[in-house]
Amino acid sequence: MINENALAVYKNKPALVKEKTQDKIVIALSDGASIKVREKDIEIIHPGPVNNFNGIIEGGAQPDSAVRETWELLLTEEKPLSLKELAELAFGGYSPASAWAAFCLLLDGLYFAGTISAIYPRHQEQVEADEKKRAEKCKASGERELFLERLRRRNLSPDDRRFMQDVEALAYGKSNKSRTMKDIGRSETPEEAHAVLLESGFWTEHINPHPARFGISLLPVKYIPEPPPDEDRRDLCHLPAFAIDSPWSHDPDDAVSLETENGKQVLYVHVADPAASINFDSPPEKEACNRGATLYIPEGSFRMLAEESLPLFALGLAEISPALTFKMTLNSSGEIEVTEIFPSKVKVSRLTYKEADTLMENSGGAEAAMLGELYAMAERNFNRRNAAGAINIELPETHISLNQGQVNIEPIVPYRSALMVRECMLLAGEGAGLWAMQRTAPFPYIEQEIAEMPNEILPGMAGSYQLRRCMRPRLLSVKPGRHGGLGLEIYTQVTSPLRRYTDLAAHIQIRRFLRGGVVLSADEVSTRIAAGEAAAAAVTQAERASRSHWIMVHLADKKDSVWDAVALEKKGNRWVVMIPALALETQIPLRKEIAPNDPLKLILKSVNIPQGEAVFIAEE
Repeated sequence: MINENALAVYKNKPALVKEKTQDKIVIALSDGASIKVREKDIEIIHPGPVNNFNGIIEGGAQPDSAVRETWELLLTEEKPLSLKELAELAFGGYSPASAWAAFCLLLDGLYFAGTISAIYPRHQEQVEADEKKRAEKCKASGERELFLERLRRRNLSPDDRRFMQDVEALAYGKSNKSRTMKDIGRSETPEEAHAVLLESGFWTEHINPHPARFGISLLPVKYIPEPPPDEDRRDLCHLPAFAIDSPWSHDPDDAVSLETENGKQVLYVHVADPAASINFDSPPEKEACNRGATLYIPEGSFRMLAEESLPLFALGLAEISPALTFKMTLNSSGEIEVTEIFPSKVKVSRLTYKEADTLMENSGGAEAAMLGELYAMAERNFNRRNAAGAINIELPETHISLNQGQVNIEPIVPYRSALMVRECMLLAGEGAGLWAMQRTAPFPYIEQEIAEMPNEILPGMAGSYQLRRCMRPRLLSVKPGRHGGLGLEIYTQVTSPLRRYTDLAAHIQIRRFLRGGVVLSADEVSTRIAAGEAAAAAVTQAERASRSHWIMVHLADKKDSVWDAVALEKKGNRWVVMIPALALETQIPLRKEIAPNDPLKLILKSVNIPQGEAVFIAEE
């Protein structure tokens, strides 16, 4: 029999029985709502009458010393208690308030267990174990409150690392939640977590979280390739070969030579040969595919192949280097007539771009003559590609390095030998593509479409900015296609197998063909290059974000410094501008009238490292 105005429990909350219908019971909840429920959905804990919840909810009991004494008295009882009996023993009587308090003891579960109609005291060892856990939790809760107060005051101690782990995980992109950020009322974003870590002094500005955010491993590569096997290699040691690169490059994987055969120029591009011992599905190949490319950031190089592979395969680190040589015979117009690919051994001289330019300009002898001929050949190829519609973008570039924590940013000089090397590498990519297409070997080709071009291309940096906006993302495919940006009908990349997975995959496919083995099918090649390219895209994003991070660190203590800039394009009431010394594009508000390519003086007003933003204004 259920009385109206009885006190009931509905979903572990107090409820008052207000009305009985034929098959439903109307109950009132403490939040003011009235709902209809089935009789089996509620349990009566006091017959009433109870007119409201006043004095009932407030009496919801938590375990205390008096309750513990009641539990101790009942430990020897074997007969279960009713809720009414527990209320009388623990609270000295049976009322709506004590009934609800007794139910709260049962719900709490520390001292009593069972159901409303059959309540038992829990075993002593269970209670004591749970009391210990609760005491520890209470202590931890108190410690956490003290930590949060220290965090708000930006006065953390080294012992607070355990509390900041969730903030670090959020900043590194390893989690999308942070209890600590929520507790202090900050947004749960990686950028905001980074800001809190800097504000609290828990991180310094020299911690770069961006590689981790893009899932890039900074751990050393696990698997070391086997040394190159003994095999027949064409001996090209008589031919001067030059590995020309930036002074900060430590993994030379291409070199160039030039000679004349039967009145025709023959370009040799010698490339590191890791595919001599790395095959598809081997541990080094799988690891390289997972990494996609070598990560280059100011903190260092985090390689696609093990560091130990450099003395095995990099060019010019030993007197004689194994290589995979791409030999291209050029016609009088500079076009490729024949491409031959073969394993070789070469004697490589390493030069920086500056050293190569100096050798070309100020020295005599066979080596200087070859470099001069290589440059002339490169200029001819550059002109050939331009005539075919190549897009040339010339915007400032810089190299960022760290020296004992100091950020150094230096401009990259456009040396003549840099153009020479670039054109040689493009010829190697074109030649390799032609070679693979002629043999119908499935291969990772690269194509690129060009968006609709402006009617008028501006000169200078503004024009290059226009052109860059017309470039669409490159596309890797097992079907050859035109690379509009390079002005080539067919193209692939094969000159960086130590640095890029797709180049390594191309080399392995070439090696299989040369050895008379089974090459991968088009579907297999497509699957592998898709996986490698996805990983390489993450590397590129991490490099860009890291670059922005270190530029911000460089600028952080330079408020009100003045920077030379060049106007690129107007967008509404703002201008996109380039700061050449930083190779940094930014936007500024500008009231005065200017034109693209006009010089400007910018004043740095603020820097936000976590957001990767610097605010400049134009000097009036």
